[in-house]
Amino acid sequence: MDDELIISFYGDDFTGSTDVMESLSLNGIPAALFLQAPEPGDIQNFRLKNNAVSEDGKLKAFGVAGISRSLKPAEMDEELPSLFEKISLVPSRYFHYKICSTFDSSPETGNIGHAVEIALRYFPSSFIPLIVGIPFLNRFCVFGNLFARVEDITYRIDRHPTMSKHPVTPMHEADLRVHLGLQTNQNIDLIDVTQLKDEKTRSKRYAEVSKKGGYILFDVLLTSDLRLIGKVIEEGHRSSPQLLVGSSGVEYALAHYLQEAGKIKSSAIPTSTKRASHYMIVAGSCSPTTAQQIEHGKNIGYHAIRVDTLGLLENAQLEIERCTAACLDVLRNGGVPILLSAMGPDDPCITRTRDAYSARGKTNDNLGPLLARSQGKILKNVIDNFGKLRVTVAGGDTSGFVSQTLGISALEVLIPIAPGAPLCMVHASDSRYDGMEISLKGGQNGNSRYFESVHLGKAM
Repeated sequence: MDDELIISFYGDDFTGSTDVMESLSLNGIPAALFLQAPEPGDIQNFRLKNNAVSEDGKLKAFGVAGISRSLKPAEMDEELPSLFEKISLVPSRYFHYKICSTFDSSPETGNIGHAVEIALRYFPSSFIPLIVGIPFLNRFCVFGNLFARVEDITYRIDRHPTMSKHPVTPMHEADLRVHLGLQTNQNIDLIDVTQLKDEKTRSKRYAEVSKKGGYILFDVLLTSDLRLIGKVIEEGHRSSPQLLVGSSGVEYALAHYLQEAGKIKSSAIPTSTKRASHYMIVAGSCSPTTAQQIEHGKNIGYHAIRVDTLGLLENAQLEIERCTAACLDVLRNGGVPILLSAMGPDDPCITRTRDAYSARGKTNDNLGPLLARSQGKILKNVIDNFGKLRVTVAGGDTSGFVSQTLGISALEVLIPIAPGAPLCMVHASDSRYDGMEISLKGGQNGNSRYFESVHLGKAM
């Protein structure tokens, strides 16, 4: 594997893509996440900045941050083929279509089966291993049914307090064979926990179902199960690139086995770095977890600067200028600004802003991107006037728009902070942003001290 890229991937949302890059980098497979599909020469010439990830700076994996989780099938037909074609021009042993570990999808939105059909044109594979469970993130698959833990309670996914009520793709079925079966005509087989434990049974079952074609879903109850899955996939590898589908459990499975087999070394990435001299938070998420993180930040002296979302609808430029000035004032006085648009899902400003936006004849589908773009512009203005900062961005849409606004071409891991939300280093052609340190987190990632942990440069 010395001269071979082990895996390439496409993430179906932005923060989930960061999760994959982290899982690779922390497990001995140097990786970078690109915002646009790179050319083959871009991969060959790319060099990581963090020597702890790779001594020679060369990549063994790369990925592209995508948006297919929010797309309808017709939109996937427009978005995915050119991306997959470009990724396929860079040879790798595996290609991973990365999905969320909660599997939230539907025939109408984020259709996994449809996206995989497109992927098969560019990564032809006679069968498709599917790994969803990842105990590290409190996701478990048992006898084909998906479970997710919240604090000390493990819920079947169709009874999960959040995912069963997802506003776009609520999970009403826990059996992933049934749920995925609504999105594909492909055969779906299962290797369950009882079959997985015994090597002969596991290998025999894998050989049998791989001949039938279609999806091979693996149960995952324990972290050790991932290593067994990695072993059976690697030993059953037939031709490159093998298409894989699933959560970042795919990367943990392969990396854990390859380490055990002596084909890669474990990572030497440290768990801490220096405290940031200048730090700013951009919170576009409305999740309860982000609200707790904002509250903790305020309690330790960070300065909350709320975007007047109604004012933004009236005069966007004026509100952007006001917020920029407020953030600069805090930074110049040695403080930490938290630029926020809402405090949790029940913040009254959410309903007021939606109503005001609708009254202008606009659809609420465009409201989130409008707010996210505005926060991205504010952050850019702050950096252009103040200089480089360490930054945390909370919220998937906001993370994507901030990255676009700053012209970020790629990211690499600096240190882990919380699972799925590392502190990263920026690659950009503009020297104002190149080398900047940034964490891009989903709304639910991390505990209440996440912002503080990024500030201090310490893993949680």
